[in-house]
Amino acid sequence: MKKNIIFLFIPHIVFALDLKNVSDLNDWKMLQEDPISVKWQEYKGFPISKAEMVFDYDINLIASAIQDIKNYPNIFERVTKTHRIESNIVQIVLDMPFPFSGRDYIIRYMTEKTKDTWIFSFHSVNFPNVKPDNGHVRLPNAAGVWILNDIGDNKTKVTYAWNGELLGNFPDFGLEKAWVTQGTEVLLWLNDSLSN
Repeated sequence: MKKNIIFLFIPHIVFALDLKNVSDLNDWKMLQEDPISVKWQEYKGFPISKAEMVFDYDINLIASAIQDIKNYPNIFERVTKTHRIESNIVQIVLDMPFPFSGRDYIIRYMTEKTKDTWIFSFHSVNFPNVKPDNGHVRLPNAAGVWILNDIGDNKTKVTYAWNGELLGNFPDFGLEKAWVTQGTEVLLWLNDSLSN
């Protein structure tokens, strides 16, 4: 009987890539400096990308937008759908530029706050009954983190880091360009949404 109980929990367990301490990593390779800093490096066997920008908004306003996962399709243009599975587990569906298949991932997220810092981290979990949309590739190793640092005068340093693995029909030679595009788009879209 014990074997059966243990086996029931295995479908939800996957390797959890934790990027909360990504700011402590060294040896980043610069891909772009302006208008948004985008870097990458190999970490635990995965290509990790990091984009950073200083926003002219209060940390709490930015944190509120990042936590509003239901509203992601209105903030981030490539997000076509979000589906809440449990209180802190969400499926996110992304559109990719032609001719590439869309992507989706199911993540568990956590939030940590201090006086001047806010961290929203996430990593993949496995829900076999939640299938990817037709024509989409599931990203089983998805992981990322939003780190917000209040730097005073209504300014916030925003760091967004993620596992840059794209799988499916995406060619390796195009990854660096894809990471620059993703990091730039995500931060610009977030900044634009805060101005509305």
